Amino acid sequence: MTTERIGSPLTGDERETLRAFLDFHRATLALKCDGLSDEELRRQSMPPSALSLLGLVRHMAEVERAWFRRIMDREDVPLVWSETGDFQQAYDASSATRAEAFNAWEREVEHAQRIERAAASLDVTGHNVRSGETVSLRLVMLHLIHEYARHNGHADLLREGVDGTVGV
Repeated sequence: MTTERIGSPLTGDERETLRAFLDFHRATLALKCDGLSDEELRRQSMPPSALSLLGLVRHMAEVERAWFRRIMDREDVPLVWSETGDFQQAYDASSATRAEAFNAWEREVEHAQRIERAAASLDVTGHNVRSGETVSLRLVMLHLIHEYARHNGHADLLREGVDGTVGV
């Protein structure tokens, strides 16, 4: 599997730029997992952390689902790996497979992209039940970019620990 990343437009409007940066970060996470076996994807960073590349993919499926489907689209859907709403459960990839994790993540990314493209503007709002706050699509996209950027830094270190691969 080879993941292709496309950079952001240098003169795009706000929405096009946010969309491109988010897609770039999504592709970066996938790129960090390219060419690895299930066992390598499950390899944890260092005790006591249970963090692994596969755990990051599972976690980001939950993040996509929560922010786009639950908050922006107001769907009443549970998290994928937790009936109690605990995002941390996704990090436990000890018995997970690439197929299971990536199928869920890709499905949630597709949902998120449809929701974003259907929104009339970045000013469209959703409701965060957990915090009780109203949030804009703009904030959600920025939050996801932040979340991916943070976790892609983890993915850099995890991938280097698996097979020495470094770089973006």
